[in-house]
Amino acid sequence: MSYELKSVFASLPHMERGVAKVLGGDPKGNNFLYTNGKSVIIRNIEVRRKEYLGFSDERQLCLRRFGAVFLWDSGSSVGEIVGHSKIINSVDIKQTRPYRLVTGSDDNCTTFLEGPPFKFKCTISDHSRFVNCVRFSPDGNCYASAGADGQIFLYDGKTGEKLGSLGGEKAHDGGIYAVSWSPDSTQLISASGDKTVRLWDVGSGVAVSTFNLGSDVQDQQLGCLWLKNHLLSVSLSGYINYLDRSNPDRPLRTIKGHTKSIQCLTVHKADGRSSIYSASHDGHINILHGENEEFVGKGHSNLVSRMTVDESEHLVTCSMDDTVRYTDLSKRDASDVVKMDMQPKCVSVGPGGLAVTVCIGQLVLLKDKKKLFTLDSLGYEPESVAVHPGGGAVAVGGADGKVRLYAVQGNTLKDDGKVLEVQGPVTDMSYSQDGAFLAVTDEKKVITVFTVADGYTEKSEFYGHHAKVVCLSWSPDNEHFATGGMDMMLYVWTVSDPDKRIKIPDAHRLHHVSGLTWLNTNTLVTTSHDACVKQWTLRI
Repeated sequence: MSYELKSVFASLPHMERGVAKVLGGDPKGNNFLYTNGKSVIIRNIEVRRKEYLGFSDERQLCLRRFGAVFLWDSGSSVGEIVGHSKIINSVDIKQTRPYRLVTGSDDNCTTFLEGPPFKFKCTISDHSRFVNCVRFSPDGNCYASAGADGQIFLYDGKTGEKLGSLGGEKAHDGGIYAVSWSPDSTQLISASGDKTVRLWDVGSGVAVSTFNLGSDVQDQQLGCLWLKNHLLSVSLSGYINYLDRSNPDRPLRTIKGHTKSIQCLTVHKADGRSSIYSASHDGHINILHGENEEFVGKGHSNLVSRMTVDESEHLVTCSMDDTVRYTDLSKRDASDVVKMDMQPKCVSVGPGGLAVTVCIGQLVLLKDKKKLFTLDSLGYEPESVAVHPGGGAVAVGGADGKVRLYAVQGNTLKDDGKVLEVQGPVTDMSYSQDGAFLAVTDEKKVITVFTVADGYTEKSEFYGHHAKVVCLSWSPDNEHFATGGMDMMLYVWTVSDPDKRIKIPDAHRLHHVSGLTWLNTNTLVTTSHDACVKQWTLRI
């Protein structure tokens, strides 16, 4: 038994309103990179899908109120950045001799340094608001500074002398968060909170083109990059836009995805095509089938804790916004909403439009997108739920380390009086697709599998995780299942032999596995708080 990482569908940049996002390009112009949390994401500039690489590193470089200059390979100091009274937002080094360094700060100033070793030469106070970005031209002849005042100033790259400005009184109607030069140093692009990116002819100071990226607040442009012939910008939504010079009002393409930690996912196959649905901490639901897409209309406004697909091809999701939503996958419109009395934690679906939702202190039975029955005063706190594929039985896992069985009788849920014991508080549970087994994970790092046919009396326990197990999913072959834990480990288990397993350490480096599902018997899909989706090829 073995495994191979097939592909990584990387997160988008983590964005914050009013804060610039840096996009970096490699010297050869083949890849660009950005950050999200503890991760650095590297993407091929030419590739549209599936060729993404992500890595994480615990080493951090902080540039806050003051700055330092040092050699990257040895760490030796080659200067000190002084002259600012507030946080430094941007820094750039001239790549041609004589070397120069420039910084921009929240104190509305830029500083100019000569070196190495780099020493302070002067402070420049042309901006009236925060300086968000400073960049030298590739040939080193000049540099540009861009600020929250909507202005772009140009300076001599060797002396720091002011040369002029772009766009006259103002370059943009809103604050400018980033600029990026053309490879030949004759043009640059600027990204602004006015939801536009502008292409400038530096010699004349005139905007050659204005790219309109939308009208919503999420369309504010907080970063940009000119790499070879590609012009990129990043929106407040995190979307990465490939700009089209021949059609400024419509990008050539837009990379979509998640910017926040992913909480859950599921897979649905229709017309021979499999789609991966994932939901994040901010309520955003993403559709992945080759490229990332999204639903239309209003969705969840808070964390989505669980998602699944019912037999009528509706995506059923529950959220901390106290709702269960039904999204028609053919229309991608989340128009059917069921309001819960208490916050839902988990939802499971069965045949005939049946669904059961676990809420704080409640069990709610739904059918055909409507509430039928609510069971209160449980005497325990429910955490997870699984509806048997046959539809007649419902298993509910509690924080007390017990699994209780209920029967669906008409429009009600009836307690069967049968209680199954596991090692600790239940974190997740699921029936195998043929209904033969019930697997339960708990906080004590144990997975317990019950055999349904003998009345749940026969059980097997699986050990291997070093921390709480948080998610599980059954393979379509009903012989294997996968689990993910807080230990960042992913296990693929064999029901008939607990010792026959695949162990995948550091499945999502520095982040625990938050959700998993199967595309087919040989492909597993996982998500994590790194906001990435990974596909694994298994040889079982």
